[in-house]
Amino acid sequence: MEQKKRVLIVDDAAFMRMMIRDILSKNNFEVVGEATNGDEAVAMYKELKPDLVTLDITMPGMDGVTVLKKIRQIDSSARVVMCSAMGQQAMVVEAIKNGARDFINKPFHPQKVVETLRRALQ
Repeated sequence: MEQKKRVLIVDDAAFMRMMIRDILSKNNFEVVGEATNGDEAVAMYKELKPDLVTLDITMPGMDGVTVLKKIRQIDSSARVVMCSAMGQQAMVVEAIKNGARDFINKPFHPQKVVETLRRALQ
């Protein structure tokens, strides 16, 4: 039995975290933590060392690209997939340049989310 991949979900919207958690739990991923902002995300990454992070691009306080940079400073091989709404292409490009593996668009399509995360883990 393959070990479940451990995921940290970072999003300031509880509804979005719930949606991602729901998709992941149905697809053999283990959600090890949920962060609501950048500071929490960085602290939880250090503590939990997840296999993958789903990271919202726009959050109050520290934006997703900044959080990504901080996580990559802790762990240069961190696997991070950005979550973006439409019209955030510039930030997605910036995130990819800074080491994000991929991105998923809101609203989430479960199959696409799972495929993207599995690809990011390869």
